[in-house]
Amino acid sequence: MEKNSIHNQHLLWRAGFGPAVEQLPDLSRYTPKQYFASLQKASAGTPIPLDVIPSTLKEEMGNPITGRRKDLTAEERKQRQQLSREGIRQLNLTWMYAMINSSEQLREKMAFFWHGHFACRTQNLVHQQQLINIIREKGLGNFGDLLRAVSQSGAMINFLNNQQNRKDHPNENFAREVMELFTMGRGHYTEQDIKEAARAFTGWSALPSGEFIFRRFQHDTGVKTILGRKGNFQGEDVLQLLLEQKETARFITRKLWRFLVNDTPDESKIEKLASNFYQSGYQIMPLLESIFLSDWFYTPRYIGSLIKSPVELIVGFRRMVPLELQREEAVLLLQRALGQVLFYPPNVAGWPGGKNWIDSSSLLLRMRVPLLLTSADEFNIGAKDDDDVMMGLGKRGEVFLQLVGATTNWDLFFSALKNTTRDKLPGIIQTYLLQTPVRKGTDLIIPFADQRSRESFIRSYALHVMSMPEYQLC
Repeated sequence: MEKNSIHNQHLLWRAGFGPAVEQLPDLSRYTPKQYFASLQKASAGTPIPLDVIPSTLKEEMGNPITGRRKDLTAEERKQRQQLSREGIRQLNLTWMYAMINSSEQLREKMAFFWHGHFACRTQNLVHQQQLINIIREKGLGNFGDLLRAVSQSGAMINFLNNQQNRKDHPNENFAREVMELFTMGRGHYTEQDIKEAARAFTGWSALPSGEFIFRRFQHDTGVKTILGRKGNFQGEDVLQLLLEQKETARFITRKLWRFLVNDTPDESKIEKLASNFYQSGYQIMPLLESIFLSDWFYTPRYIGSLIKSPVELIVGFRRMVPLELQREEAVLLLQRALGQVLFYPPNVAGWPGGKNWIDSSSLLLRMRVPLLLTSADEFNIGAKDDDDVMMGLGKRGEVFLQLVGATTNWDLFFSALKNTTRDKLPGIIQTYLLQTPVRKGTDLIIPFADQRSRESFIRSYALHVMSMPEYQLC
């Protein structure tokens, strides 16, 4: 394979969810710079919002009276909870479908990053949908704009209890997390900064519809001292103070480095990237350009150096092997089994990522994913105590046997290999599917491949390759 092909696959895995099968013939034709320009162009417009909310729930949540949970009967609350739970399941599948099929790969990949950065867990479908659409719309623009919009979303205000933050009775949850997890990181503020910032955020609340509202009579109008600055600060002022700290640029850049480049930070490169990010006024796209258009990004040190998250593993496979599942909800069970369910982060810090994705049991299941998604295979899931993550798919303690069953379409994969001689097929298939060299010779796979025809060999050999440990890396 030519260098362009290797580098473009690397780019497509980091700036998206891997190459789609229809892109295989073009991987060697264009430079990474041309490919990245194409990714930028495809994600340049305003995204079509995800919308799975039933009209009845929209009307109810938009009503200032019936939208209030406290005014509902027990049965009405139960019905609303069920609607939200079913809706979040659909939101999960709808977003994953966009990750698989949308040409806006850069947008969805960065939305996936911000989804983990601004981790939020709520059973309120209206709030959850609003938040992911905010992230998808603003995730390639200005980080300050994104931070403000997320901070004032109904999802985050309720998740971090800021609707309970009132003068004389401040709640510090949001103030703490916005400093520790969203901007500067630990060690760059004091407990007193948190207490004072909490006072500035008093009065920040949201309507049942998710719309931000400032309740001025609940706001503490006294003078606060935050990060060495004194004034009658409100919430917006605190966010601006945090953006003025260069450590915020370092924190975001370092986290992006781990997500897009390598688990091991290169502090000299990160410092340069963060400095430019800060000087740009937190423009996200120029930061991505500095990473994806640099020569060092395409060195062997970084290619194939990251472990795919469960979502990246599932989405990347489905981009390479188009398929229709008999029951799409099986994907939710697979997410659960692999340890990453969209919209259900484990805590406010999000998914830890990296080597945390792999242990002895999860690796075996991950290696079964290609066969699980292309055959009537079945898998077992023991539900833990947190039934919210199961989204109503089962009861606590129950073991799930799920027939996945799918209709796959290998035509484009066959077409990409039409000019490849039989003896060259194993090597070319490997280079299409793997980002790292195979440690042991794949000659061991050939005897297990289906030899009945050229197409059956390609299909079975490819599935065996995607079931190798090396396929877990990107």
